[in-house]
Amino acid sequence: MKFLELKIPPLLLMCFFAVIMWLSKDISTPIILSSQLTIIMTLVFLFAGLFVIVAGVVAFKKANTTVDPTKPQSSATLVDSGIYRVTRNPMYLGFSCWLMALCFYTANPILIGFVVLFVLYLEQFQITPEERALEQLFGQPYLDYCQQVRRWI
Repeated sequence: MKFLELKIPPLLLMCFFAVIMWLSKDISTPIILSSQLTIIMTLVFLFAGLFVIVAGVVAFKKANTTVDPTKPQSSATLVDSGIYRVTRNPMYLGFSCWLMALCFYTANPILIGFVVLFVLYLEQFQITPEERALEQLFGQPYLDYCQQVRRWI
């Protein structure tokens, strides 16, 4: 299934999963949460996701490197500052947070399975090929960075 590697932009993939999740929200009975807790958790995940995505994009822009996740070989600089000191994949982490926000909004725990599938897809077809390309591009400094910073959080 190598043909799927780096083919679907993660933002588009996240939107696809969000639509599927929304269409699947009535598959099972939602859990009863207080409306305040539902709103708070939804907003926490929405804003956490927004924060890490924006921080990731800003760090890439400051480094004058590509934000196109389908072309990691076009990276001009190894970005290891800002949010990249905490996570190697802030944009993917942010997208996952947005999908979790949808889980809380619908109060449907079954939808968490879709978030897991989203993460597994990213791991297999986006992150692993990206990391191979970045290792070829930056060599030992990239490997050292990977030893110091977790892939997610």
